[in-house]
Amino acid sequence: MTKNYGFGKVVKMSFDDAVKKTRAALQAGSWGVLTEMDVCKIMKEKINKDIPKYLILGACNPPFAARALDAEPSIGLLMPCNFVVREDKAGKVRVEVLDANIILGLIKKNPKMAQLKKEVLASTKKVLKAI
Repeated sequence: MTKNYGFGKVVKMSFDDAVKKTRAALQAGSWGVLTEMDVCKIMKEKINKDIPKYLILGACNPPFAARALDAEPSIGLLMPCNFVVREDKAGKVRVEVLDANIILGLIKKNPKMAQLKKEVLASTKKVLKAI
């Protein structure tokens, strides 16, 4: 799966196993999960709508975050880096991540962000590959 704002893949495991494997891959890649949103549960509670399983993990890599905050103090508006584990309508489990080129590409006049963007992208791709 490649979209103009993210990339991901179908994984051949259960939703719960994909969540566990995603968390483990994030941790191994020096990422931590700051937030967790169970979108399926929220949709049911708020508007009584049933959707397939859908979890957003708001991840942070502290060394990257520190560099980003030093270079661009308002960068927090674009944080954290979201990883999504979801079931599609056919029951396939997908793991997806926001493309760092898109989100960090919004900052065009700060040369410090260009190298960081490359490193974040490489790291998120490495995490995804490990799942």
